[in-house]
Amino acid sequence: MAVETYFAYIGMYEDLEDARADYQAVKDLHSEAGLLDAYDAAIVERTPGGKVKIVRQHETPTRVGGVAGGGIGLATGLVLALFPAAALGTGLIAATTGGGMLLGSLAGHAAAGMSRKDLKEAGEQLDAGTAGLVVVGVSDFGARIQHAMVKADKVEAKQLRADAKQLKKDTGRIAAEAEAA
Repeated sequence: MAVETYFAYIGMYEDLEDARADYQAVKDLHSEAGLLDAYDAAIVERTPGGKVKIVRQHETPTRVGGVAGGGIGLATGLVLALFPAAALGTGLIAATTGGGMLLGSLAGHAAAGMSRKDLKEAGEQLDAGTAGLVVVGVSDFGARIQHAMVKADKVEAKQLRADAKQLKKDTGRIAAEAEAA
């Protein structure tokens, strides 16, 4: 089993624009280093009605059919593990069963890669603000990611372990089934 260790950085914000600014700072950090495929990120917003929606995301572009590098969709998966209805507000679940299965697989891998205590703490942190930023990156780039999230009211780092080969296999199988349908 090829389990890899990633780190999830969960930032809590009172202002959505601050989360957007830090999202851009993390993106710029990876762009400057030439590592755009080495992280995943998702901005979440709590609506006045209390619902959570994903308003922006960056995922490793090769995650379906040829997963390589980075968090391979784990930021979105982590958000969905914490807030299963978040995908519904953004239209992320594709009209096909394959789209829902893919997101379910990502959520399952993300949830399985973290302790229950860390999942609970991450959910509580995101619940505390009106916006949040979840960034999953490779462990050796972690301190730089956390330092880029300067506008966050609070940032916590949580270890996330995932079997990259199994995730690649699962997403590839789901993508192939969706194409065949």
